[in-house]
This record gives sequence, structure tokens and C-alpha cells, in this order.
Amino acid sequence: MRQHPMSTALRAAVALNVVARCAGFARPARRALARRAAIRSAAPELIVLDLDDCVWHPEMYTLDDMPSTPIRGDLNARGEGVVGVKSGLETIRLFPGALRALQECHDGAHDPSRLAVASSADTPRAASIAHAALSILEVVPGVTVRDVLCRGWPAGFEDHIKIGRAPPLSSDKSKTHFPLLREATGVDYDGMLFFDDSNCTPSSSRG
Repeated sequence: MRQHPMSTALRAAVALNVVARCAGFARPARRALARRAAIRSAAPELIVLDLDDCVWHPEMYTLDDMPSTPIRGDLNARGEGVVGVKSGLETIRLFPGALRALQECHDGAHDPSRLAVASSADTPRAASIAHAALSILEVVPGVTVRDVLCRGWPAGFEDHIKIGRAPPLSSDKSKTHFPLLREATGVDYDGMLFFDDSNCTPSSSRG
């Protein structure tokens, strides 16, 4: 099972975004406060994550049973927590790089960016399994993946988590998930940074 270095990719992508937006400054001797403000404003407003084969494995469409028995273990030297959950004979786990990236987000390392999800789980059952797993798997002890995804959003707000392909969603994220995310969050496409294991290019021309 391949592992995705999401933590490294996230830092690199944010850094490139910062460099690109700060390259227009003509004076290299800016005050430290101005530099920090520029870097902060250059961070993507919304980091959008696919789930299957990007954040966790196996892919949800391969599973039949709702997540049941939590498996406890070491959370990247942050203490003991839920590192996996059984779905029938399979175990749903985060990729190590995804765990590190989510821990960084939990710690505020990528503030003021917030997280969202765009995942086209193949069936309603797969979407239900994914939603359940978000509320069981932990990032640090006592803090679930769903808790981290909801960090920075108003209490009870979950319109930034789009999973499945049942209407109003579809298999084409660029035509459903992303327009709905833009509407729900108020963040336009040029303020989004998307991590996916397949190609998807949201465009403002798609409404």
C-alpha cells in the first residue's frame, strides 16, 4: 500500500504559494511585521482534501461493513489513540503523511487556512462508512479527524465536508462538490488548495 507524503506536500505547496504572492514586493528590506502579514495573507484560505487513497486506506467502496472496533496505538509520538477502525475484516487507517499533516493543522501550523473535504465515494454505503470513520479515527488522543476538519468553522457547521456522489453531489467534483464548497464557505477557487489522487481542476468558469 503506497504512502502519500501529504505533510511534506502541504508545507511545500503553502511555501510556493507564499513565494509566488510575495515575489512582487520590490523592497527586500521589509519590516518583520510586514513580512509576517504578507505570508499570513498568502496562505490558502481553504485546503480541500480528497479522502480515499489520499488521506486513508482502503478505499471506502471496497468495504461493506460500518466501522466498528477501534484499534488503539501510537499517534506519531503524540500519545495513544485510535489509529485504525475495523470494517469487517479490513482496517481503515490514515496514511502516515496524512496523519502528520492533520496534526500540523490541529496545532495551527497552517493557520489561517481551514480544511474542507471533496470526496466522491462511489455509493451511499461508502459515504456512510467514510462519515463514520471521520468521527472515530484520531489525530491526537481524544481529537478525531472530524474535529480537525471542523477547526476554525462555526460550531455545528459541516457544509464544508462533501462526501459521496448522490444528488446534489456527483462523480464530477468540479461540477458539484466544488461549486457547493464555494457557496457554503464563501471561498473562491483561487483561494483553494486541493489534494487528490486523481485529476480535478475546479474553475471559476464552471459557476
